[in-house]
Amino acid sequence: MEHITLLLGIVIVTALVFDFTNGFHDTANAMATTISTGALKPKTAVAMSAVLNLVGAFLSVEVAKTISGGLINEEGIRTEVIFAALVGAILWNLLTWLLGLPSSSSHALFGGLIGAAVMSAGWSSVNGSTVITKVLLPAIAAPVVAGLAAMLATRLTYRISRQAGEKATSKGYRAGQITSAGLVSLAHGTNDAQKTMGIITLALVTGGVLAPGSNPPLWVIVSAGIAIALGTYLGGWRIIRTMGKGLTDLAPPQGFAAQTSAATVILASSHLGFSLSTTQSCSGAVMGSGLGRKGGVVRWSTATRMFVAWGLTLPAAGLVGAGAEFLTKQGTWGIILTGALLIAGSAVIWTLSRRQPVTVDNVNDDHEPAGVVTTAIAAVTPPPAGPVAPASAASDLKTTIPGPDAEPARPATV
Repeated sequence: MEHITLLLGIVIVTALVFDFTNGFHDTANAMATTISTGALKPKTAVAMSAVLNLVGAFLSVEVAKTISGGLINEEGIRTEVIFAALVGAILWNLLTWLLGLPSSSSHALFGGLIGAAVMSAGWSSVNGSTVITKVLLPAIAAPVVAGLAAMLATRLTYRISRQAGEKATSKGYRAGQITSAGLVSLAHGTNDAQKTMGIITLALVTGGVLAPGSNPPLWVIVSAGIAIALGTYLGGWRIIRTMGKGLTDLAPPQGFAAQTSAATVILASSHLGFSLSTTQSCSGAVMGSGLGRKGGVVRWSTATRMFVAWGLTLPAAGLVGAGAEFLTKQGTWGIILTGALLIAGSAVIWTLSRRQPVTVDNVNDDHEPAGVVTTAIAAVTPPPAGPVAPASAASDLKTTIPGPDAEPARPATV
């Protein structure tokens, strides 16, 4: 670790802060359905997820290679560019956490990195083919594939339930849900922890500490794994509520089908070096499981806000990253100002979140927190076409054709 300058040290610490936010932002990917169905207590679920995220960080470095040596051209990129990219990614992560929206931490990082690189060295600094084949195409395909797989798996599990009997399968599905949740956590560690490994490795290359094309050093792997595990244990309760209760009401068979489908997609992509969004994969799987249950309902108002956040992530983080890089190009005072703005922005978001806190005690409540920013997002989101049925009517519709393991219906929330 010799020859690490003060600026490079700041970038490494900032990358680990991003990794920490990634952990609590994406805890919902693995544990939201397990918590919402009661298969595990909330604190037990996040502790289990944290341990498996740490283990998963040691299983592969293929995604890290995509980020450190494939997304942008390493030559001519300054260390300040990495810092600016992380500023954009962290602020977007915190904003979407405040809104309770399961957006992609991965795409926030990619957007920040692309925006900062373009501001620093122009469009030629970005490898367009890598962005398309290993970022954009997986972003479109992953939620669709995971959703279809979860929908088919849900129908299959209910068919098995009818043949074996509800009581005989209920305990089995809960145990299977815990196992599949662990698999998603492991997959998240193999995919998302590597992104921070890749960004730190890229910073070390730009700082002249490592040669271009180098694999992440062991200390980078260990520190990234620990940071994402700590963030996961903190628990992103706002997003867990949205994933577990906001999109659809899940029974254990649905939770098992959703998590197994998402884990399969994530692990396959990690093996291929595709840096997809675990958030989008898991969200697509949850919606697919909601559609796969006879009588199941997906709350499309919540889903639409989530889709809007997905579409905004890359460009929004990119614009913030570009703005941060514009400041860092001004010299030392610009770097200091960028760091101060990051701290101030984070503090404001944290203060707003305390107005309507979501904690381990109310994470399974049926309503979503509606703050000033959430209300603004909802206001600009177009309503669904056609008349909207009242909540009581939606509840009646759900109870007419329940699945074998259906829980008591609740009014749909918007």
